[in-house]
Amino acid sequence: MATTLAIDCGGGGIKASVLDAAGTMRARPLRVPTPYPLPPALFVKTLLDLAGSLPAADRLTVGMPGMIRHGVVVATPHYVTRSGPRSRIDPELVAEWSGYDARSALAEAFGIPALVLNDAEVHGAGVVAGTGCELVLTLGTGLGSALFDGGLLAPHLELSHAPVRWNTTYDTYIGEPERRRLGDAFWSRRIRQVVEGLRPVFRWDRLYLGGGNSRLIRPEQLARMGDDVVVVPNTAGIVGGVRAWDLVGDRYYPTS
Repeated sequence: MATTLAIDCGGGGIKASVLDAAGTMRARPLRVPTPYPLPPALFVKTLLDLAGSLPAADRLTVGMPGMIRHGVVVATPHYVTRSGPRSRIDPELVAEWSGYDARSALAEAFGIPALVLNDAEVHGAGVVAGTGCELVLTLGTGLGSALFDGGLLAPHLELSHAPVRWNTTYDTYIGEPERRRLGDAFWSRRIRQVVEGLRPVFRWDRLYLGGGNSRLIRPEQLARMGDDVVVVPNTAGIVGGVRAWDLVGDRYYPTS
């Protein structure tokens, strides 16, 4: 059975492991800080260097922030900045990343089939039940999102860029800088308010809250969100690398 090299690329760090067909890690996950500035060539090199310390794999799954369509980068928020999330945007990096065929570049560099999706989509692949309408929100540097209907991935929407209050986007409103400024108690209340605001928009059957900051949501606020809202481990960003091929691999990259 195929083994999968799963790489979860975030604004602050890049994590990777190799998993068997059942989704069990065959090696301890490795993490390196995301380097900046980060042109596509350095992105590929960073992933290759990280994978060099892991066992060989038969295929590759990469989750990265931004709007990714069929493995091509439409826009990525962090990797176009000069020194990391919310720093100054570099127009040259914007030009390099816009329309970058990440799937083809990584497949060629690694020499194995590659699947490149938004990082929240890979995260969702690791947790969705495959029935009904399931929304995944990842809380970290900013906000990631993915929507599944009956286990099928819906077209990606950059919910993080939508205005939520006073022309502030969700990314800014509940991202890591705001959590640090507010403290976990007030930030958790804000997360609950966001969930309540999104409920009539999506009418989900289940909402999954993932990402590195989901574990910081205060229990009393989580309890008030309802039984249809659950917190899931951040390791789903890697574990989902296997199941992503079953949920979207054939749809995006037909094998026949």
